[in-house]
Amino acid sequence: MISTETQKVSYICNQLSPDQWRTQKKDHQQKISDLVDEYLEKRSHQKKDPVLDFLFEYYAFRPSYLKRWSPGLGTLLIDGASHDWPFDEMVTADDDSFLDISYFDEDRISSVKWILNVLEQSLNRKPSFGCFGMHEWAMVYKADRVRHDYLSLRMDKEQLANFVESRPLVCTHYDAFRFFTDEAKPQNKFELNREKFAGMEQPGCLHTNMDLYKWAFKMYPWISSNTIRKTFELALETRVMDMKASPYDLRDFGLAPIKIETDEGRQEYMEKQRTIFDKAQPIRKQLIKEYNNLLNTISD
Repeated sequence: MISTETQKVSYICNQLSPDQWRTQKKDHQQKISDLVDEYLEKRSHQKKDPVLDFLFEYYAFRPSYLKRWSPGLGTLLIDGASHDWPFDEMVTADDDSFLDISYFDEDRISSVKWILNVLEQSLNRKPSFGCFGMHEWAMVYKADRVRHDYLSLRMDKEQLANFVESRPLVCTHYDAFRFFTDEAKPQNKFELNREKFAGMEQPGCLHTNMDLYKWAFKMYPWISSNTIRKTFELALETRVMDMKASPYDLRDFGLAPIKIETDEGRQEYMEKQRTIFDKAQPIRKQLIKEYNNLLNTISD
């Protein structure tokens, strides 16, 4: 039963028994360990990984934080005081624990609203599947140095340039576009900038779907670790596809190329892109639900 004291906390809408929250916490940590522990061991020996390096360096959410479990806002953990929680936002009342909204920094409310707007616009916008992953190619087009200089390319620079020039660039994601070479940017169909970010996001884009991970952990621990984990799993699958379709030769990393320079490769890319979209939509909806819960609770 929820205690008399915690009944006064209007935003608590469900509760977990000790067995339930301990099981969820253990399950979360095990699933994340299965995904990252081997990588962390290799990283300790300075071994590169073109997929997970990106997820932990570009997105800058530590693996140790990813492993921490949070029930998210609005859940009461019965006998939660028996555990030493790794964040100050978790408070205890009558031996039960919950995230206390009074710990939320009100200076972040504008960020909550901005991110929620991005998520809602990308949810409702028609997906586009015609980019074929050309953004990674545009990032090395006529470049003196490639971004991932420890990797080799699948074709020489002249062949690569000819291929880029033979295909339309239709990138809609500013945070990919901003890494295009100066020679590639004018070739993009859309003129992108930070101010147009929300208005251009569309749910068929691989990077838009990878960014669900960013929008989830940005509001940790208020967003549940279950949702954060799902966004990470999606980002991992998406980044693998992204790099397979890139101009880099990743066969030494066990990644066979999706050869978008061929009709067969473009068909394969589009099919996988649609699969990512289908997986992303329910995760996006759940993230929107939790963001709305956070915003409404702050506003009460």
